[in-house]
Amino acid sequence: MSAHDVIVVGSGINSLVCAGVLAKRGKKVLVLEREAVLGGCIRSEELTAPGYLHDTLSAAHPLFVTSPGYAELKDGLHANGLDYCNNNTPTGVLLPDGRSLILRRDRAANIAAMNALATGDGDSYAEAMAFIEQNAPFIFAMLGSELWSKDIAKTVAGRVWKQGAHETLAFFGPAMQSGRAWLEARFKSDLVHALLAPWILHTGLGPESAMSALMAQVIAFSIEAVGVPLVKGGNARTVDAFRAIIEAGGGRLETGADVAEVLVQNGRARGVRTSDGRIFEAAQVVCNVTPTQLYGRLLASAHTTEPLRRQAAEYRYGKGNMQIHLALSEPPQWADPALREITYLHLTAGLDGVSRAVNEAERGLLPADGTICVSQPTALDPSRAPAGGWVMWIQLPECPREIRGDAAGEIAAPADGRWTEEVRERYADRILARIAQHVPNLMGSIVGRKVISPGDLASMNINLVGGDPYSGECSLSQYLFWRPLAGAKNHATPVKGLYHIGASTHPGPGLGGVSGFHVANALAKG
Repeated sequence: MSAHDVIVVGSGINSLVCAGVLAKRGKKVLVLEREAVLGGCIRSEELTAPGYLHDTLSAAHPLFVTSPGYAELKDGLHANGLDYCNNNTPTGVLLPDGRSLILRRDRAANIAAMNALATGDGDSYAEAMAFIEQNAPFIFAMLGSELWSKDIAKTVAGRVWKQGAHETLAFFGPAMQSGRAWLEARFKSDLVHALLAPWILHTGLGPESAMSALMAQVIAFSIEAVGVPLVKGGNARTVDAFRAIIEAGGGRLETGADVAEVLVQNGRARGVRTSDGRIFEAAQVVCNVTPTQLYGRLLASAHTTEPLRRQAAEYRYGKGNMQIHLALSEPPQWADPALREITYLHLTAGLDGVSRAVNEAERGLLPADGTICVSQPTALDPSRAPAGGWVMWIQLPECPREIRGDAAGEIAAPADGRWTEEVRERYADRILARIAQHVPNLMGSIVGRKVISPGDLASMNINLVGGDPYSGECSLSQYLFWRPLAGAKNHATPVKGLYHIGASTHPGPGLGGVSGFHVANALAKG
């Protein structure tokens, strides 16, 4: 039996932000993590060969460095070893025919580069960025605030007062537009389409999804503003820095602690029980889990309603994700040397290629020509590899959770639909062969390789159901006011003193830590 002010279940970024803010404000916090490693999707390991440090799951922090949690904790985090590296070429795209385009942290340069491809494309891009700037207070309030709150009500009312109901509603038309509709209406160049469309995937959407146009614009705006910052010395330094803050405030973090039940007495949470029978008491419990876990495993049915349990059971998960980690003996020889300096480089056939691969993955097929995201952390942080070496982090955001077939007709689907070692490695071979078409020294420079399938992701982190890195589909019916569930408001639950945070809750995934901050802010005031 152990007493604490707050127990936080799970140790991902939202848990760390929540615990860090509470510790800083004088609360005694206990963080319980079921895995042997703290951090949720934040890990750094020598996965492939000695001396090569890989970010096993997540890599970049653009949403965190713009978050309220970072604003409050950054001095303590940096004092405890967190340090970022960045550059002026955060992202770009490479087409099969060798043409490429780079998005820089320079608005004028981006406009000029797009206008050089097609007259008016740069002007359309400038108009899109101006739209985000003009509506930034409203957009970022909706994407980052507690939606069921007086602050949001005042924000909406204030906008209606200033602009009128018609103009306010007029904002939502373009905001609900699909990425395809926006790109095809405003840009002539297929290179511009190909540059912006893959970033929609990083929001858990596809080019045909409602709101994907707005998300593409928000991401481009954010990347211009803050780049794609990586953690010097590996992403795990983030966990180390948070741990120092939490422990300095009298808190504790424990691994190998699988919470099996939230204990409730007289309608109020009083602590948790772990699967090995230990009981921990606290006045408040914060769970960084999926709705499926919270309402199907951790809370007894007596403490919830039947409609809420049904909504949780019907909660949908998105496409699977796959990663390939490579240790290289030398840097990649891209045809254009400038591509070696890009932090996140997408290889794609373009807008139609992204759309096709999303559709194939959603139908249970291994995409024939899926989008490839190549991160090159060594370009920013040479400490990740031995002298002269290189680390390559490859993400494949369009993978089936369960395999029903192969769109290319080359790989047989397992009878039970599960990812096997053979399917995983053969699909990785296909991806590396595509990259090697643009990097002639790739195959000969590989000194280590580690492939992580959607099935592997699910086994590494219980929140990544089926290998979905976003802990739930991000379609409009599971976003904004309806995330995580239509029957839940903000991060409250039917049980007093029990709160729900994480990527499954508003404002969703992205390594921003915002839901953890909001709950910590509320509890610290209580």
